[in-house]
Amino acid sequence: MNGIILISLVFMAAGWLVSRRLKSKFAEYSKIGLSNGLSGAEIAQKMLNDNGIYDVKITQVEGQLTDHYNPLDKTVNLSGDVYHGRSAAAAAVAAHECGHAVQHATAYAALKMRSTLVPAVNIASKVMGMANMFLFMGGFYLLTQGSALGNMLLLVLIAANAAIAAFATITLPVEFDASNRALKWMETRNVVSQREHAMAKDALKWAAMTYVVSALGAIANLAYYVMMFLGRRDD
Repeated sequence: MNGIILISLVFMAAGWLVSRRLKSKFAEYSKIGLSNGLSGAEIAQKMLNDNGIYDVKITQVEGQLTDHYNPLDKTVNLSGDVYHGRSAAAAAVAAHECGHAVQHATAYAALKMRSTLVPAVNIASKVMGMANMFLFMGGFYLLTQGSALGNMLLLVLIAANAAIAAFATITLPVEFDASNRALKWMETRNVVSQREHAMAKDALKWAAMTYVVSALGAIANLAYYVMMFLGRRDD
């Protein structure tokens, strides 16, 4: 039990540090206005139009750094700071989310694969929620006894963590590709200056790091339960 708690604490700390750095970078680059004076919403519309995408709607959502693309209703959802912002940070985030819209329009393989995993991940998340509650109420003792019930519970945990780890891992190329599409478009279309492009690239780098930490944490959790199961078989 100490092992899984340690893993959780390590990656929670790493996630907090990366998130703090991301917010710091976003705040820094939000203070620097774009030379073209365009808002995040205008940047997003321009990128969609340049890629021949006319059936995606740009909307504003509540919160900070809550920006996302929804493939179900084809909407690029931008937080207020990004939607109205006229900075390198706003341009980076808006273009990144449109990068996902371009992926969707071009049937990007990794995005399609991630979408197919969503139902399994939803189930796995619910299973993990119930399992964690059970474990912290004393059920972890059952896992260490080598009983048939303990083995079954351990296999359930492995399956759930495998689904979550697979989703987190396939998310990495999806996010990196969206950022690359955004940066390439901004450069080729001269949407930003060289200095602004460097700031956008740095902001997206730290955004991507949040997904890297999440993936590593999911893989570490999976490895822990797999090693526990294999160690039990060797006894």
